[in-house]
Amino acid sequence: MNTAALLDPARLDRPDTDVRLEPFPFMIAHGQLPDEARGDLERDFPRYASAGFFPYDPADCGPTINALVQRLSSAEFASAIGKRLGIENLGQYPTLITICRSLNKRHGTIHTDSRSKVATALLYLNNQWPDTSDGCLRFLGSIDNIDSIVAPELKPLYGEFAVFKRCENSFHGHLPFEGERRVIQVAWLTSEDEKLRKTKRGKFSRAFKKLFGSLDRKLGAGRDRNASHPD
Repeated sequence: MNTAALLDPARLDRPDTDVRLEPFPFMIAHGQLPDEARGDLERDFPRYASAGFFPYDPADCGPTINALVQRLSSAEFASAIGKRLGIENLGQYPTLITICRSLNKRHGTIHTDSRSKVATALLYLNNQWPDTSDGCLRFLGSIDNIDSIVAPELKPLYGEFAVFKRCENSFHGHLPFEGERRVIQVAWLTSEDEKLRKTKRGKFSRAFKKLFGSLDRKLGAGRDRNASHPD
């Protein structure tokens, strides 16, 4: 498949794309991946043994995922997002790619993202999802209420895409979920130093979870549905 066709910014102009500037700038876009790429992307998705988001490493992925990451982190795609969310020259910022294959119940607590992030995008790749709100992304109007939804929640299904500008009130999260939840995340960061710091922290986290994955699951097993965490 032509790499450009894998993730085409023109698809952001679908009539069902939802762009809002209040209570913070965000966009929800559907159908952003071609159906014919499903099999290749599923085959090439990294097979992490632990739950959580880990820094992107091309060696973990097959060629189609690597091509998709290149498109996600391109200046062309950043420009298309920045134009819609009112972020000038988004492509000037360094990008950090992290990938998640599965989560445990401690993940998804309400937060804003750290001040080191200019914007964050999430591209989902699950071919199916249970008939539940668990694990579905919610943009929120409150730090302490997972039901203060400001837009329809987004099931993490193949080709679903969400992006938001990091603000002091860019609250988001999801209900507790344990299991496979495939997503590629790109964050545009304020500096290369922040990228290095976050990459080092992510690698440490991956090593820790290889050793203490069962503890990680136990810590989140009983978390409150409205739990939040500072960034």
